[in-house]
Amino acid sequence: MEPFSQLTMDVWREACRHLELGESISTLAPILLKALPVDVVIVRRIDAEAGVIETIASGVCGSGPNISYVRDELSTAAMNRLVQWCRQNKVQRVPADSPLAEAVGLTFSEFDGSILAGPLNAPEGPEGLLVLVARTPHSFDTSHERMTQLLLEPFTIWFENDRRLRELRSQREAAEADKASLLARLGRTDLNDTIVGAQSGLKLVMDQVELVSRADVPVLILGETGSGKEVVARSIHSSSRRSHGPFLRVNCGAIPGDLVDSELFGHEKGSFTGAIALRKGWFERADGGTLFLDECGELPPAAQVRLLRILQDGTFERVGGEQQIHVNVRVVAATHRNLEQMVREGKFREDLWYRLAVFPIHLPALRERLGDIADLATHFAIKASRRLGLPPVFPTKDDIQHLSSYRWPGNVRELSAVIERAALLGEGKRLDIVTALGIGGVERRETAPAPEPAMKAVANGNEPFPTLDEAMAIHIEAALARCKGRIEGPKGAAHILGINPHTLRARMRKLKVDWSRYRGSM
Repeated sequence: MEPFSQLTMDVWREACRHLELGESISTLAPILLKALPVDVVIVRRIDAEAGVIETIASGVCGSGPNISYVRDELSTAAMNRLVQWCRQNKVQRVPADSPLAEAVGLTFSEFDGSILAGPLNAPEGPEGLLVLVARTPHSFDTSHERMTQLLLEPFTIWFENDRRLRELRSQREAAEADKASLLARLGRTDLNDTIVGAQSGLKLVMDQVELVSRADVPVLILGETGSGKEVVARSIHSSSRRSHGPFLRVNCGAIPGDLVDSELFGHEKGSFTGAIALRKGWFERADGGTLFLDECGELPPAAQVRLLRILQDGTFERVGGEQQIHVNVRVVAATHRNLEQMVREGKFREDLWYRLAVFPIHLPALRERLGDIADLATHFAIKASRRLGLPPVFPTKDDIQHLSSYRWPGNVRELSAVIERAALLGEGKRLDIVTALGIGGVERRETAPAPEPAMKAVANGNEPFPTLDEAMAIHIEAALARCKGRIEGPKGAAHILGINPHTLRARMRKLKVDWSRYRGSM
């Protein structure tokens, strides 16, 4: 076999065997030395737009000098000359005084031999240079130019593979950085972290999640406030074929009654005072994904009618609009209220109940799965330490016993707040669970709260028995009086009632409870 053919075959073999130029070009140098009087092999990358050419790989054959990975900025004229030369796709000998010498990137005073240079061209344009250096007494002739011409194709493929490998590595590093940032915000160690209790207290729930994720039907999650309904809803979305689409959450109890239609379905410009621009509603924004309707039991009757329609045929009209809009949205609804009872009382549409409850999932309260408290407490302790910048501390057996003895009206959300408060009180040395639960914590909290005076009279039969709404209003007013009108925070009424502040405000509006009356004693 002729030396030229053998050399070309050997170079192709190396190009196919290795993807990264920097690691493999040193193994190629001795192969070139068998057929060419070469001392140094250099590969340079051309960035015509930036006016930059830089060395990305080099190899030494025999007595050649070490080559540094230099980066040169060329003038616009010099770069234009280089691009024009590359388009000829021809190997040439480069004398020291050639206009191409600047692009080769060598200090020619160090070399008294000759240099061969050939372009590495992609379909988009010049991407690199192959540079071979022969030191005196070695030199290149016309036969060496023809031989090097045959090497341009395998080197171009090699160069392209190396470029793609670098891009993939850069993209992977960027993705890992984004992932690390997201995990830090979520307080998790992995995006695929399983739900705490998935194999114990929530096993039945997660089996139902796995089953319903395969079907594109509405889901209704029933459970107390703070029991983790949104976590289950997100799990349904991420396990479904809609996982690539958006997951949007809207708290129906936090939307003022006169704005529900606009929030859910959007509005046209000028449809009402203040509608200065077209606005897409939650359903349009969730198109192709999942819309999580939290506290759906708070929806007013008019919104229930429109929701029923979109569940039936996927169409709706914006407020003030006439065009029928079709969306492909999966609805996952959740509520802590007894919707069946509301249906019997005429407060929730029966046909909507049947549409939403195609697949109901009952989420147990935390007190019904006390076996998960140890794992949950550990999970929240790790999360709290990261959030607060404290050394990680874990609950002891006594801590778990105290936590297990508490009734947890606020469920998992309350447990998370207690653990974070305990970590802060413990100053990174321990979890101060007893203080976080309150003075006399467990013993006091195990006892049912004493009824307020008005409720005592009712219980004794001295007053007419109130309706459920009236009793709820009395209870909320008692909480507001105790908290001096405060709604949010550890000392707020929402906290001691074990519900979300937005839900409490919505309920107060419905029951016409004026919180401002209790602010005067602050």
